[in-house]
Amino acid sequence: MERTALQVEIDERKETLINVKNGLIERLNLYQTPEQIDDDTPLFGSGLKLDSVDATELLVLLDKNFGIRVGEGDDPSYMRSVNTLVSFIIDKKRKNAELASQEEQQNTAVAGSN
Repeated sequence: MERTALQVEIDERKETLINVKNGLIERLNLYQTPEQIDDDTPLFGSGLKLDSVDATELLVLLDKNFGIRVGEGDDPSYMRSVNTLVSFIIDKKRKNAELASQEEQQNTAVAGSN
């Protein structure tokens, strides 16, 4: 049975949610299981109760686990909840893939004109 584009996106989101929750637990030494962390749990305040040091660890998590570097121009609202963090990761991965594809096309065009 062929997977639809929507099913691929759903599966990607589920996998990223699990990876984020596991990464948060490992990197921040949380005493919870992935199942205990709701997808809409706030990262700061009443949710996971992260602090500014944890925010720095989140940036390291994004870089080490997902290959994502956060720029100064990135809206910090991605740190609002587990879901917003996952959306940010998926969006960044897509943008990075698009940029890589464009660069590859440009390199191919340049190589073809030589």
